[in-house]
Amino acid sequence: QVQPVESGGGSVQTGGSLRISCSASARTFDNCAVAWFRQAPGNEREFVASINWNGGMVSHADSVRGRFAISRDNAKRTVYLQMNSLKPDDTAVYYCAATETRAAVPSRWENEYDYWGQGTQVTVSS
Repeated sequence: QVQPVESGGGSVQTGGSLRISCSASARTFDNCAVAWFRQAPGNEREFVASINWNGGMVSHADSVRGRFAISRDNAKRTVYLQMNSLKPDDTAVYYCAATETRAAVPSRWENEYDYWGQGTQVTVSS
């Protein structure tokens, strides 16, 4: 089984930067597409970014494109989300999700991900 664990959340000011991480001990994680989703109170969970198994293809939501960047280091079995130019509406619980697939294009759809972390809180103050 793959059990993603998020870390690195916290509180930052508008315009600041934060990098959050998603790691898993299972070797199978190296063969997983991984995605970040986020959910704020009262809102639906929304897609943020995804990366395929070898890091060769990425996808970013329009709302974060140009500000956020997903990457991975399979040697460390860790996926990162670098968040720059943060805005208050980026405030949410950020979830890491994984699914075992070697598909070239990483999915944007939450129902295609099998393994979910507990989430990490990101708060951006104005």
